[in-house]
Amino acid sequence: MTASYPSPETISRAELPNGVTLLVSENDDSPAVVLSGYLWAGSLGEAPEQAGLANLTAAMLLRGTETRSFGQINQALESVGAQLGFRGGVHTAGFGAKALAEDLDLLLDILADCLRRPAFPPDETDRLRGQILTDLQRRAHDTGRMADLAFNALLYPDHPYGRSVQGYEGTVSALSRNDVAGFYRRCYSPQGMVIVLVGAVQAAAALDKVQAVLGDWHVPEVTPNRAAIASPAPLTGTRSQAVIVEGKTQADVMLGWLGMTRADPDYIKAGLANNILGVFGMMGRLGDNLRDRQGLAYYVYSRLEAGLGAGPWAAVAGVSPANVRRTVDGIRAEVRRLRQEPVSAEDLANSQLSLTGSLPLRLETNEGVAGALLDMERYGLGLDYLQRYAGLINAVTVQQIQEVAYKYLDPDLYALAVAGPDLAGHESGV
Repeated sequence: MTASYPSPETISRAELPNGVTLLVSENDDSPAVVLSGYLWAGSLGEAPEQAGLANLTAAMLLRGTETRSFGQINQALESVGAQLGFRGGVHTAGFGAKALAEDLDLLLDILADCLRRPAFPPDETDRLRGQILTDLQRRAHDTGRMADLAFNALLYPDHPYGRSVQGYEGTVSALSRNDVAGFYRRCYSPQGMVIVLVGAVQAAAALDKVQAVLGDWHVPEVTPNRAAIASPAPLTGTRSQAVIVEGKTQADVMLGWLGMTRADPDYIKAGLANNILGVFGMMGRLGDNLRDRQGLAYYVYSRLEAGLGAGPWAAVAGVSPANVRRTVDGIRAEVRRLRQEPVSAEDLANSQLSLTGSLPLRLETNEGVAGALLDMERYGLGLDYLQRYAGLINAVTVQQIQEVAYKYLDPDLYALAVAGPDLAGHESGV
């Protein structure tokens, strides 16, 4: 099976003189081409008082260039059924696109136009800023999003990971067209840019096409921010916050810890431990105990996020306000069990099988392959990572599951955010 995965023999990787890296995986069985990529122009380049600026700038790239209006860009894409979008992140600004292979030239031309010659029309800036502010107002009434916002702020105080990439009403409302243009001039450069192409395109032809539209793009005055992010302050005591969201009957709970980077050797072991804790089957041990057996939660699961910096490892639940305290105690009990009791060989084998067995499904689509290649490049995993993946998963032992849980998950030392109605009168533990 691994022989059919993208490999060093089938992935073409080239670096342009201006610093753009191109990876191509050919798939002649598909008439389409998927394009993904990123530039080092994330929110690390914005001041805290301008939170949301990097995200607004990325979204504005599609809103008009020196040669095309927003309407003309949309018309050109829609006329051939193509898609193109930009998004902001902490470290990078990302982009994704899809088109029929015969329309790749048009897609690349529009992508390059947006990246190299954005106009940032004032009326479009005002309109988009208003749309973002509307979404932030919706966020204030969404218990899940508010719990996530508070949790990140607790786990990452005075750290870029603790700030909202989308920003806040107070910061976004103050952003101007000049702020957006200034951020673009300071942060956008082809140096370190990565593009992945997957689908019905030959690698040599793809390189020629990318070289034609981006090869002469040079911004020597911009140095992309690719430095390692500062380590967040470790938890030295439990941090908790309750966020009141009026008019709600459900509370959302996030309880978690600092995890690891994606390139950390612990990541594979932690991924298996997380799968057992709150993913496998019907959301692992958390789902089995808190939802199915005790009926405490409408939903509950755990998630492990890891990137260029140490991401969070958290348990997430939606509950009745009356069940918040018991849910928190139940999560802590399952974490304590994972630390203190070795998982069974059967549980580990089932978890390993689920992770290795899901890989072929993820790689069935051009989008899945593009995402895998992008991660391999971003985190330095190596072009042979997909060939090594099953071996890495299957090499993890019962003892290593217990060790990684003990290292990262402390049932008595955590960050806890709860968002919902006023919890006065309920034993929330917040």
